[in-house]
Amino acid sequence: MFTGLITDVGEVIDKSGGTFTLRTAYALRPEDAGISICCNGVCLTATSIKPLASGSEFSVDVSNETLAKSTLSDWATGSRVNLERSLKAGDELGGHIVSGHVDGVAKIVSITQDGASKRFLFEAPEHLSRYIAPKGSVALDGTSLTVNEVSENRFGVNLIPHSLTVTTWGGKTPGDLVNLEVDVFARYVARLMEFRI
Repeated sequence: MFTGLITDVGEVIDKSGGTFTLRTAYALRPEDAGISICCNGVCLTATSIKPLASGSEFSVDVSNETLAKSTLSDWATGSRVNLERSLKAGDELGGHIVSGHVDGVAKIVSITQDGASKRFLFEAPEHLSRYIAPKGSVALDGTSLTVNEVSENRFGVNLIPHSLTVTTWGGKTPGDLVNLEVDVFARYVARLMEFRI
C-alpha cells in the first residue's frame, strides 16, 4: 500500500527488455531486495539493489501485462520517475489509499495557469470514468490528487507549486500519457451497486 505522496524523483539509467534500473536518493541496501516501490504509480519489486555514495540503484522486472496497461513501455534511459516507498504501520496517511495497481492510462488534454498553480484537464478511458467523482481522489503517475470537476470522461485537477517542483509534473505537456489508478473505495462501491436489489 502507498499514499500517493511522492518522496523522490528517480531516473531510469538502464533498460534491458522488461528489466529497468533506476537511480534514487533512497539509501537502500542489498538486503532490502524484495521491497515494493511505487514507480509512476505502478507497484514494482526491487529485485536487486546497489548502494551508492549518495542514494542507490535498484532494478525491477516489469511483466508484459504491466507494460501493456501502463506508460512504462515508454520509459527510456534518462526518464524521470515519481517514486514512493511502501507504507509502514504507523506512518502518516497524508494522501489516500493507493494500491499501485494501475487501472489504465489517461491523456493530458490541456494545462492552464491558475495563479501560482496549474490546472490539468485529463481524458480517461470511458470504462474508468464512472469511478471518478468531483472532490474524490485519483492517483496519476503515483501522485494523490483531488478531482476538481468531471464532465463525461474528462476530469480536472489542480497542482500547487510544491507538487510541480518535487514530482515530474512540472515537466508535463498536453498530449502526455499518465498512469491512472481510480480510488479503491469508488471501485468497490460501484461493484456493490451492481448487486443492489
